[in-house]
Amino acid sequence: MVQKYQSPVRVYKHPFELVMAAYERRFPTCHLIPMFVGSEVVNEEVSEDGSVHRVERRCALDVDAPRLLKRIAGVDHVYFNQKNTLNKRERTLHIESRNESFSNRVVVHETCCYSVHPENEDWTCFEQTASLDIKSFFGFESTVEKIAMKQYASSINKGKEIIEYYLNELEVEGILHVPRWIPPSRSLPQPTSLSTSPAVLPKHVGAPALCAPHASDPNDGSGGLEAKQDGGAPQTDGLTEILAGTPEDKLDADYIKRYLGDLTPLQESCLIRLRKWLQETHKGKIPKDEHILRFLRARDFNMDKAREILCQSLTWRKQHQVDYLLETWNSPQVLQDFYTGGWHHHDRDGRPLYILRLGQMDTKGLVRALGEESLLRHVLSINEEGLRRCEENTKVFGRPISCWTCLVDLEGLNMRHLWRPGVKALLRIIEVVEANYPETLGRLLILRAPRVFPVLWTLVSPFIDENTRKKFLIYAGNDYQGPGGLVDYIDKEIIPDFLGGESMCEVPEGGLVPKSMYRTPEEVESEDVRLWTETIYQSSSIFKGAPHELVIEIIDAASVITWDFDVCKGDIIFNIYHSKRAPQPPRKDPLGAHGITSPGLNNVQLIDKSWTLGQDYSMVESPLTCKEGESVQGSHITRWPGFYILQWKFHSMPACSATNLPRVDDVLATLQVSSHKCKVMYYTEVLGSEDFRTACCDVQSLGSMTSLESSHSGFSQLSAATVSSNHSQSSSMISR
Repeated sequence: MVQKYQSPVRVYKHPFELVMAAYERRFPTCHLIPMFVGSEVVNEEVSEDGSVHRVERRCALDVDAPRLLKRIAGVDHVYFNQKNTLNKRERTLHIESRNESFSNRVVVHETCCYSVHPENEDWTCFEQTASLDIKSFFGFESTVEKIAMKQYASSINKGKEIIEYYLNELEVEGILHVPRWIPPSRSLPQPTSLSTSPAVLPKHVGAPALCAPHASDPNDGSGGLEAKQDGGAPQTDGLTEILAGTPEDKLDADYIKRYLGDLTPLQESCLIRLRKWLQETHKGKIPKDEHILRFLRARDFNMDKAREILCQSLTWRKQHQVDYLLETWNSPQVLQDFYTGGWHHHDRDGRPLYILRLGQMDTKGLVRALGEESLLRHVLSINEEGLRRCEENTKVFGRPISCWTCLVDLEGLNMRHLWRPGVKALLRIIEVVEANYPETLGRLLILRAPRVFPVLWTLVSPFIDENTRKKFLIYAGNDYQGPGGLVDYIDKEIIPDFLGGESMCEVPEGGLVPKSMYRTPEEVESEDVRLWTETIYQSSSIFKGAPHELVIEIIDAASVITWDFDVCKGDIIFNIYHSKRAPQPPRKDPLGAHGITSPGLNNVQLIDKSWTLGQDYSMVESPLTCKEGESVQGSHITRWPGFYILQWKFHSMPACSATNLPRVDDVLATLQVSSHKCKVMYYTEVLGSEDFRTACCDVQSLGSMTSLESSHSGFSQLSAATVSSNHSQSSSMISR
């Protein structure tokens, strides 16, 4: 398996030329990296005008590996080839490293780049990408991978320390400025030099970071990635190398530490890689970095698992319009009067504090008066408000705050709370919150737990994630008042008055919901269905041989068909056809179209099997292949009136000929699509050409499509944040 890494942007608040002067001091030896045993310059070239300087070195590393592994490999040192290209005109240094030893068994490739900060020419940026592919290593592949990963992670921080060390050394010597390169007079051309030096430089600092601190890894904690960010210029020979991607696409190291916390290099890499994948597949409509990080933490930074649950959650948010919940949800009066929960200041760590007097809440009355889904909507609005408060507290306290504390008072809890429909509603709420708001609960303080509490805990604990359960602190009776109680987590002046504190708490006291407010089961069910199906999106299942098709009749030839769909499962092919004939609606029979049926299935096929492509209907757009997890938006300007058919079709791999065997990855991908079934969630709309142009202008002026969208960039913020005394975070863009 290939391991890939991407660093955040590391910024030195020093000019490029001064950083290069510090970098040069790492030659010919560096006492800070004893692992590096030597190197030799095998080729050196200088361009005619002196603006470009290329150096190629062969570096030797004494890898910290078990002696048995070294004996099996038959080597004491591992050799790498490193190519450095310094472009003084463009003010960039591009570095590329590959392993020479065991290159047929292990492939290590690393690229690094120093360049001028795009928003402050007196600062220097650094980025690094790397990949490790262990094909075979005498049966010790897993061990070698762990050794490489460990050394790589430890080397990242060391790299920045080395550059800072030599920058400080220059400052002590009074060297605070290095002049920029000036092109020589055309009448005095510089001769091209070509030199080769066989000298061995012990402890040379040009080692690849996957094995030892790299000559180019002054970053203090990152991973690496196999590809550049969106918008980046492709790598050339290093003469015109620039930082990949546009500034707004990037995260810098200072931003990560300020707003997201202390992450290990590999954790940073997972965040940046998942963020980049979302940028590519969700067309800019991506969650904020804090939210992406929550899903990574929930899956112990397993990127594949985190990506799966995050995509499911994003689809859920879009389908049920959760992004707009805080603006659209109006709590019924019965909730305002009888729901015994509310926000109350913050705990000692600066986390927002939510207080729930569950023992005083009439759960049976609320369920009978409102229904399960209304309660769920209310709890979701609380979670959305919690996310907003975490952002605010991050700014207020000047440190990352990504979760909140919940205090649950159980005084008054009795068997009435174990009413079966009420417990069912509670379990449903826990299930939805666990799936869509992972790692948002920092601590749960359960106070005054009565004897009936173990029964309730037995019912609900299996539905709570193990990592979440570890955050629970349970106090019986008045134990919370003693040492190790509330005062350890909440300041005394903030403890609510009903718990013996000094703060007046505005959380409703609850009480029994009047039975006159109860509704019949039919009324509750109708309200539940309305709330949970209130969405502009439709869902469809797509089978192999049974595509889903949607017909749109166009009267005005200058109309615009727009679409927005998410591929929830499997891979699909999206097509658009035009026909002058109206497709016949599918016949209604017990089996459904093509004899396929499934509970809740929405699968409609309109193109008759007798129709011939090119005669009865024609393709108006090239087929678009969409992968699982992708979010696709687009439009088509119609040229003719008639009937346009949007088709989502199961994507099958091409048949393999006898001389073209299938790849293992393709076979595994096929097996992952259970029962040859895909799922799509879609929304379409037809606009007049004038309306379409107006809508485009509105979207451009409004910005993002989701309230969780990452609307800021640590990289682009850095200069403004550090020029001012406070590093402020941009607010989210308006949802549309």
